[in-house]
Amino acid sequence: MSELDQTDRRQFLQKSILGGLVITSTSEVTAEIDQGVKEAEVTQDVDVLVVGGGTAGNIAAIQAGRAGAKTLIVERGAQLGGTTTTGGVAFPGLFDAWGKQVIAGIGWELVKECVELDGGKFPNFAKVPQRHWQNQVYVNQFLFAILAEEKCEQAGVAIAYHEFPQSIQKTEKGWEVICLGFGTRRRVRCKQIIDCTGGAEVVGMLGLPRLREEETQPGSMLYNLEVANNPGHHQLHRLYVHGADSTNSRTVTRANLTGRKSVLEKVRKEKKRLMHLQPETGFRESFRIVGETMITVNDYTKGRLFEDAVSNAFYPVDLHTKGGVKPKPLKPGTVPTIPLSALIPKTSRNIMVAGRCVSSDRLANSGLRVQASCMGMGQAAGVAASLAVAQKTTPLEVPLEEIHRELKRHGAIVPGK
Repeated sequence: MSELDQTDRRQFLQKSILGGLVITSTSEVTAEIDQGVKEAEVTQDVDVLVVGGGTAGNIAAIQAGRAGAKTLIVERGAQLGGTTTTGGVAFPGLFDAWGKQVIAGIGWELVKECVELDGGKFPNFAKVPQRHWQNQVYVNQFLFAILAEEKCEQAGVAIAYHEFPQSIQKTEKGWEVICLGFGTRRRVRCKQIIDCTGGAEVVGMLGLPRLREEETQPGSMLYNLEVANNPGHHQLHRLYVHGADSTNSRTVTRANLTGRKSVLEKVRKEKKRLMHLQPETGFRESFRIVGETMITVNDYTKGRLFEDAVSNAFYPVDLHTKGGVKPKPLKPGTVPTIPLSALIPKTSRNIMVAGRCVSSDRLANSGLRVQASCMGMGQAAGVAASLAVAQKTTPLEVPLEEIHRELKRHGAIVPGK
């Protein structure tokens, strides 16, 4: 096609009217060419491998990268952010408790920048709200995902989308992990693994013990009828998907199909336009690890300050059932903490978890699983893993005072300090 023909075509597209809609002009960018893109086999040597790019995972990776560890994050989906972005629960919390901020660091940095760039508003953390959800922070889920990518890039973190581990083997220097994606078989040699899959799936692959009740909390499919989505300024409508299970691709498929079918039924019944639909169900509960320490609901509701606490948490005990949810607020002044040892599978070395799969009983987990707490866990895991690499040891053997010092250096709030 000649240059003149191309110009005529662009002008035609810009001026054409199809069904009453004008086709707008198209911007263009060029993706960087990967010289080895035709090779199906890829080998990558890194210090820290983060599996799962959700709420905890992207923060863990950014932290490890900023601390100087060569880091790779592997995510089976197409974007970072997990529950906040793909799940659509774009109102993370809680970063504050009883009139002061208790969780900060990289997670808060990302949330704050997202709100500011989007022209949003912040709740007043100095004021204790009547209801806990009043201090959740509304973020633009689409902006959040690409800001997380930018921060990974700035920290030197490599991202591999549409891939997931298929096998893991111990080596003299750490781990060898085979990850598969369409057209890609990636061999990752790493020193430390941070499992941020939500259900501790890497831990399960290693045969380490996990816990899960027979019945799990319902998931939520988020959507809007009639009202357009205004990201960063309001919540979406929620549809409970009972029996939602994130154990494997088959159960996730079943949950998504069930949720979408129910939304379609609502469209037909209520005769309203479908204006927004999240691509996946948001899952609340799955497997939890059996860690070196187990956080009990008694620990949680009494605000136990663990000797090896690395992050705060704050949220009501919040168990969703078929009868709905009746949050049980914490008593005034209570701020739960998360110990490093609850992020480490019992008797393991060179592997940690962060996020809702933290070692905890079911009721404690119903409060621990929320986004701000998971971000705090992710940052703590990123610090511990990067220090373990530098010191050629395992995270549990890194001196706690060094972990605390590094956390504070990167803006985190250390419990009791």
